[in-house]
Amino acid sequence: MSLIRFNPWQSYYKHPFGAVKENGLARLSIEVIAEDILQVYLVMHKDHQPEQRIFMEKQEEGLYSYEYFFNQGKGLYFYHFEVHTKVNDQVFIEYYGASEQGGEGRLYDRPATIWDFQITCYQSAECTPDWYRNGVFYQIFPDRFYNGNPDKKVNSPKPNTFIYATEEDEPLYVKGPNGDILRWDFFGGNLQGIIKKIPYLKELGVTGIYLNPIFEACSNHRYDTSDYFKIDPVLGTEEDFKELIDALHINDMHLILDGVFSHVGQNSRYFNASGSYGTNIGAFQNRHSEYFSWFNFINYPQEYESWWGIKDLPEINKHDPEFQKFIFGEENSVLTKWNQFGVDGWRLDVADELPDEFIAGIRKNLNNYEDRVLIGEVWEDASNKVSYDVRREYILGDHLQGVMNYPLRDSAIDLLNEKSSPEQIAKSLTRLYENYPRDIFYNNLNNIGTHDTERILTMVGNHTKKLDLAFGFMFLSPGVPCIYYGDEAGLTGAKDPENRKFFPWNQMNREIYDSCRKWVERRNDYEVLVHGDLSFFFTDELFGILRRDGDDYVVALMNPTNYPKRVVEELTFIAEETPLIQEVRRRLTGRAVAENSYIFISSKEKKEKMERFHMNQEQLQLV
Repeated sequence: MSLIRFNPWQSYYKHPFGAVKENGLARLSIEVIAEDILQVYLVMHKDHQPEQRIFMEKQEEGLYSYEYFFNQGKGLYFYHFEVHTKVNDQVFIEYYGASEQGGEGRLYDRPATIWDFQITCYQSAECTPDWYRNGVFYQIFPDRFYNGNPDKKVNSPKPNTFIYATEEDEPLYVKGPNGDILRWDFFGGNLQGIIKKIPYLKELGVTGIYLNPIFEACSNHRYDTSDYFKIDPVLGTEEDFKELIDALHINDMHLILDGVFSHVGQNSRYFNASGSYGTNIGAFQNRHSEYFSWFNFINYPQEYESWWGIKDLPEINKHDPEFQKFIFGEENSVLTKWNQFGVDGWRLDVADELPDEFIAGIRKNLNNYEDRVLIGEVWEDASNKVSYDVRREYILGDHLQGVMNYPLRDSAIDLLNEKSSPEQIAKSLTRLYENYPRDIFYNNLNNIGTHDTERILTMVGNHTKKLDLAFGFMFLSPGVPCIYYGDEAGLTGAKDPENRKFFPWNQMNREIYDSCRKWVERRNDYEVLVHGDLSFFFTDELFGILRRDGDDYVVALMNPTNYPKRVVEELTFIAEETPLIQEVRRRLTGRAVAENSYIFISSKEKKEKMERFHMNQEQLQLV
C-alpha cells in the first residue's frame, strides 16, 4: 500500500498556516509514495455544500499539489484526500483525513468515517486598537472589590437581602426548598471603591478593566438586569460612573462593560412579575406593554421561556425588532447611551444565545465610535461552534473581534495537574491557533479564572509554584491577559459563590502578588509577547512556549511535575526546524528545570551578554 504524509502545520504541505482570508489562496501538497499511483484528489467542500473532487498535479516525485481559491465566501471549508493506486492490476482507493489531535493526518478505510481537515475562511482582519492589543486587563466583580465609602456602609440596600458583618466572611446564599435564592448577600463594593484602587491597579501594571454587570438588578451579580439605563444604586450613581471612566482615561486605562442581552430579571422593569414597577408596567402585568413582544409566553402570564429554565431570568426574543432597536439602535439605545459616556468596549454575555444578526447589529453600532472593542463569551473553539443547530459566524468578520479564551485555561489546568501530557496540550492549542484568524487569536481575552469558574489557586491544589506557572501560561500566550480580581492576592474558592469572595486587602499573599506582577512586567518588557508568532514544543514531561519575531524571541520551558528534570531528550517543536529553533534547542539542552518551575530565556538576554563580552574585550585591550 501507499506511504502518505500530510501535515497542515508545516508549510511544505500547506501554505499559509491556518485561516485564509476570503478570495485568498492556499497551496495544499500531499506526499504519496507507491509503486503505481493513478490519481490523487483533493476533496473539498464548504460547510453544508457539495464536495468538489479536484485533481492534484504531480510537482515532483511523490509530491502532489493544488492551489485552492477561496472564492465561495467566508465560512468553514473541509477537506481530505483520495489516493488511487494500482497493485497487480487491482485498483485501491485510500482516504487520508485529519487525526483527532491535529497536525499530521491518518488513513481511513471508507469515506463515511473520515474526519476532515478544517480551514477557516474569514472576511477581513479584526484589527483592534493598540490600547486593547497591548493591554493587561483586570476583571472586577464590583460588589466584592472595595467599598469606597468612608463609613464602609452599603449604598441603597435592597429589599430581601442581607449584608455581611465583615469583608472577611464567606459568601453564602439563602435558598428555599426548590433551590431558589431567597436572600442575596452584599458586601458593599462600589464604583468609588474602584476609583480609589486605581493606584493599586496601576502598580500591578493593569491598563484596562473588565467589569461584571453594573446596571440596576436584584442580585449581587447583576446578570438579572432590571433597568439597562440605570447604574445599580448599590454601586453608586451615574456621576460616580462618569468619574470612574474619566479617572481611568486620565491614567491611560480603559473600561469594558458586560453586556447581558439574552435575558433580564423576573422583577425587571421589562417583565415586572412582582409589580414593583407598577401594576400596569411590564410584560407580566400587561399584554399591551411595549415590552410584551420581547418575551415568549407559553401560558400567560405564569409560564414563559427562561434562560436555562431559571424562572428568575425570562429569556428575550433577540429577533424582536423593537428589542434590537432598544439595545443597539443609533439613537436612544442602551449602547448609544453608555458609549457616549466613554465606555471603551463590551463583553457579550452568553454569546451563544445571541443570533449572529444580533451580534452584527451590536458591532455596527460600535463601529460608529472610534477604538471600541467587542468580545464575546464563548467557552469552546469559536471557529466551528454550533449553537441551536446553527454554525456561528462569531469570528468571520463584522461580528466579534475576539472571545474569552477558556480553552487556554483548561489547557493550563490540565497541564499543571498532569491530566494531559505536554504533547497533548501543545497540539490542542496549536489546533486552536490553526482554526482562528490570526487577529482573532491575538485579540482573545485570556483568562485562568473568572466569576464562572473555580479559583485558579484552588484548581492547582493551593500550590503557589503551580500558580506561578499558570500566570506564565496566560501571559506568554498570544492574546490579552485578564487577571480575575484577587487571583493575584491568593484568593481561593470553588464555584459560585465561593469564587466571589471579597478582596483580601488586609491579608494579601505578597509572594503570589509579586509572581503576578513579574509576569505583567515581562509582557511589558518583551514586545514579542504581544505580537510575536507562536510555537509550542515538548518532551514527555516538559512543556515549552516559543514566541518569535524575526531574530527576537522569548522562550519558557515549564516543568509541571513534582520532580526536578533535566533536558536530556530531544525537544520536539511543532514548528519547522529553523536556525532560530536550533539555537533555542542548544540553549536549553542539558539545562535543569526545578520541580513546578520553568526556564525563561530570550534573545534580549543573549544580546546583552554579547554586549557585555565585547565591552570586557575592549577594556582588556585598553589595559
